[in-house]
Amino acid sequence: MTQPFIQVQELARRFPAPDGSTTTVFENAWFNIDRGEFVCIIGHSGCGKTTVLNILAGLDKPSAGAILLEDKEVDGPSLDRAVVFQSHALMPWMTVEQNVAFAVASRWPKWDKEKVREQARKFIAMVGLAGAEAKKPSQLSGGMKQRVGIARALSIEPKMLLMDEPFSALDALTRGTLQDEVLRIRAATGLTVFMITHDVDEAILLADRIVLMTNGPNARIAEILINTLPKDRQRETLHQQPEYYPIRNHLLDFLVRRSKNFVPPADYDPRKPPQVRASAKLPIGGGDTLTDAAD
Repeated sequence: MTQPFIQVQELARRFPAPDGSTTTVFENAWFNIDRGEFVCIIGHSGCGKTTVLNILAGLDKPSAGAILLEDKEVDGPSLDRAVVFQSHALMPWMTVEQNVAFAVASRWPKWDKEKVREQARKFIAMVGLAGAEAKKPSQLSGGMKQRVGIARALSIEPKMLLMDEPFSALDALTRGTLQDEVLRIRAATGLTVFMITHDVDEAILLADRIVLMTNGPNARIAEILINTLPKDRQRETLHQQPEYYPIRNHLLDFLVRRSKNFVPPADYDPRKPPQVRASAKLPIGGGDTLTDAAD
């Protein structure tokens, strides 16, 4: 049987508290990600979403458990895993092309300058910034800066893209445009993506599966929601799909109500979190806005 591309096994992260005790952010987290899959993780602030991503990126160490990538334990950063952070993290003294070329040259140090430049320009064009190669970050809008960050991450041709709320600081129109760009790029590249989001509709638009975490501390994975919407999703017609509102209501119900008072069912096994599909009969339990649900 083929092993999953990513295996998160018994993962936990604990930190020492000022009084000498230990605070457990999350524990006993298990889930898999298949090659080419787009997985979002969603939950309230403090449940450990970014910590999971940082461990997957090799930027943090687990207190227990492990993450395996192609059956090899993740034990540090690697150019096989590219990260797009909340802020663009561009070097302000470099141009767009230089920022992307810096990553390319790090990935392939023996390439000559022309080959590095060609690779950088290929991915700058992929994110729709052809013609802006000579601009510096101060000359770019917030959305353009994040496009450069995405181009830089993609330019090293990673096995996996990790995205930590990359559009959270952008206005709604720019955020929507970049979400569409990510859909297009993912369809073109078949890249495996793991993304943190607080935006329910963003998760529905982008993800194949959505990992739902209970509130922290002592957070756990409650369930994994399977996105049953067709793969070729379009923002303007998403709400017309019969599965859309059941999925959205399911996520809101979890974030508003069940994430705070999660009681695992009798047959709950953390090693195999329930893979669930949304029910059309599920009511919204409480507030019905994204801000109420996910802040």
